[in-house]
Amino acid sequence: MKKNQRSRLPRKHRSRRKARSRREAEVNKIIVIGHLGRDPEMRYTPNGQAVTSFSVASSRRYTTSAGEQKEETEWFNVSAWGKLGETCNQYLAKGRQVYVEGRLSSRSYEARDGTTRFSNDISLTDVQFLGGRGGDGDGAPASAPYESGAGAMADEAPEFDSVDDLPF
Repeated sequence: MKKNQRSRLPRKHRSRRKARSRREAEVNKIIVIGHLGRDPEMRYTPNGQAVTSFSVASSRRYTTSAGEQKEETEWFNVSAWGKLGETCNQYLAKGRQVYVEGRLSSRSYEARDGTTRFSNDISLTDVQFLGGRGGDGDGAPASAPYESGAGAMADEAPEFDSVDDLPF
């Protein structure tokens, strides 16, 4: 390649390719199904917006190569804002099974004993209440009575009773 030649593409295509790569979307989305570890706590920001916080535990059971049964639990701190937060505060309680979807962020902090700990935080965008009100899991799944951009579109999709009803 010559000293002044950067690419085999004509200059007009190089700049367009570079601009397109800067505009490409990035995704940060997490879905967790678990149980509430504590009752939701709702508070209001100084400008009056509701924010509800609660924790969700999601457990995984597995068998080690030695045949020993193990269980590991991941904890997530969840924040729900506005009407979604008010709905979560009204219908959720400790022990209730829940489906949460949102944006994941991680942070580290120093605990009282001086050790560094890490936290998984979810900014909630969608929620579904699973199981019964008491968290015993005997009821049918229920969606939160709110609409968001993605959730509202999903609610408008037609439902099909069987594979024969599918349009393809």
